[in-house]
Amino acid sequence: MLSDDVLIIGSGIAALQLAVRLNNHVNVRILTKGKITTANSYLAQGGIAAAIGEHDNPAKHIVDSIEAGRFHNDPEVVKQVINQAPSLIKGMDAQGDFLDKDENGNLLLGMEGAHSEKRIVHGGGDATGKNVVDYLVKSLQANVIVEEDVHAYECILNPEKDRCIGVKAKRLDGTVCFYYAKHVILATGGCGQLYRFTSNAKTVTGDGIAMAYLAGAELVDMEFIQFHPTLLYVNGETHGLISEAVRGEGAILVTDDGTRIMDGVHPLKDLGPRHVVSQTIYEYLKNGQNVYLDISTINNFEERFPSITLICRKNGIELSKGRIPVAPGSHFLMGGIKTDLMGRTSITGLYAIGEAACTGLHGANRLASNSLLEGLYQGHKLAEWLNNAPKEPFLKVYRSEVTFEGEKLALPNVEEMKDLMMERTGIVRNRADLLMQSTWLNQFNVKEKLDHYSVEELTTIFMLINAKLITDAALRRTESRGGHFRSDYPLEDDTHWLRKSITHKLREKNHEHSKTAIAT
Repeated sequence: MLSDDVLIIGSGIAALQLAVRLNNHVNVRILTKGKITTANSYLAQGGIAAAIGEHDNPAKHIVDSIEAGRFHNDPEVVKQVINQAPSLIKGMDAQGDFLDKDENGNLLLGMEGAHSEKRIVHGGGDATGKNVVDYLVKSLQANVIVEEDVHAYECILNPEKDRCIGVKAKRLDGTVCFYYAKHVILATGGCGQLYRFTSNAKTVTGDGIAMAYLAGAELVDMEFIQFHPTLLYVNGETHGLISEAVRGEGAILVTDDGTRIMDGVHPLKDLGPRHVVSQTIYEYLKNGQNVYLDISTINNFEERFPSITLICRKNGIELSKGRIPVAPGSHFLMGGIKTDLMGRTSITGLYAIGEAACTGLHGANRLASNSLLEGLYQGHKLAEWLNNAPKEPFLKVYRSEVTFEGEKLALPNVEEMKDLMMERTGIVRNRADLLMQSTWLNQFNVKEKLDHYSVEELTTIFMLINAKLITDAALRRTESRGGHFRSDYPLEDDTHWLRKSITHKLREKNHEHSKTAIAT
C-alpha cells in the first residue's frame, strides 16, 4: 500500500506539466500503462496555438476557437485559456530551447485549419509533442516517482462514495496494487483506439473516462469526436498522421484526376474546420474515389516535415511524385470527464486534465493546436492550486477488497468493435445505424468487480464502456454540430441543442442503475 500527496494516472503533456510545476516538497507518483513516452502527446506533429504574431491578438484566437467549436464552447473558459496562451508559451521558451525560431531568434509561426492568423508554434518542425515531452521529462525532480507498465483500473472511494482516495492498478504479471493519495488526477487521454482508423497511440483506450464513469463522476459531450482529415492511407489501412500544417503550407486535397475537393465546400477551402474537411473526404472515399494531399508546391518538404517523411517512406510512398494518399480517422475527443479549469470533477479528490477532461474549451470541435495548449494550461493551473491548497493530513485509508473470482464476461471482439464504431458511430451517423450499434454493444455487460480480469480484458471493458457512452450520446443529440454529424438531422438546431449533454452513473445500493440527462 503506497500513499502520496498527488497521484497522476497518465504521462502526456498535461500530466508531465503538472508534475514539473508542483513544489519539490510535494510527493508525486506517476502511473503509466505503457512507457512514459507512449502517449498521444509524444506523437503530436502539430504545434501549440498562441496569439503572439505581429498582426494577431487573443481576441482573434477566441473567435476562431468558438467558431470551430460551433458556439458550443464555454466562452469564459475560452477567454481564460486563450488570453493566457502567449505568456505560457513565452515562459516555456525562456526555460528551454525546444521551439523553432528564425535566424533572428523569433518564434516561427505556422498556419493551420480554421485559424485566421499564423499562430502555431512548433518544435522540431513536425515533432512538437516529442520536443515538449522530452523537455518536461528531463525537468522532473526527485520528488516525482514514475512507475511504468502499471494499468490503473478502478478509483478507490471512501465508504460514503463521495471522495476518491486512490486507485487500484495491475502490473503485467497480474499483481493488484493499491495506491492512495490526497489528490488523484486522471490524465489518460481520449479514446481514439475505439475506431479502425485513428491517429492515436495504441494505449489510448478511454481508461480514465471509464474509471471516472464507474466511480460516479459526471461526463459530458461524449458524442463529439473529432476526425482528423488526413491520415496516411495505404492498402485500406491508416498509418499515422499527416499534420494539418502541411495544408497550412499550401498542400491541396485532390482526387486521381486532380479535382480540388474543397473548392466550393467552405470559404477556407482546404483549411476549413476539421469536421467539414473530414466529411468531404469521407464522401469521396465512400463513392470509390481516392483522395490525396498534393504537396508539389511545398519546397523542401522533407526538411520541413521530417516525421511525416519518415512515415511515408516506411509505407512505400514516393514523395517525389508529389501526392500522399489520405483518409480521415479519429483524432480527438472534445467531451470527457466534466471538470472546471483546475481539473476538479464532481467527486472530491478526483481530478481530470488533458484530453480525458472536458472543460468547455473545445466546444463541439477542437480548433487545431488548442489541445497541447489546454494540457499545458491545465497542468500549470492545477499545480498552482495544489501548491497553494491548505496542507491536510492523509485521509483515513479504507482498504478496498480484492475479488479474484467472478463470472467470465462475454466480451466483444475488439477489431469487430472498432470496425462497427467506424461504420455506425463514426464520421457520418444516423438513427438506424446508431440503434444497430447500441443493440450490438448492449449484448455485452460489464460487472462492477474488475479485479479478476486481465489487463487485456480490462482494456476491452473500458473500450466497451466508452463505445456505449459515445453511441448513446450520439443518439440523443438530434442535430449536427461540429464533430457530431447526423445525416438524418444535417443542420444545427440552436433552439433545442445549444447545450451540454451530461452523463453519469448513479451510485445507488445496487450499483447498477444508470442515468442520462441534458443540462443547460
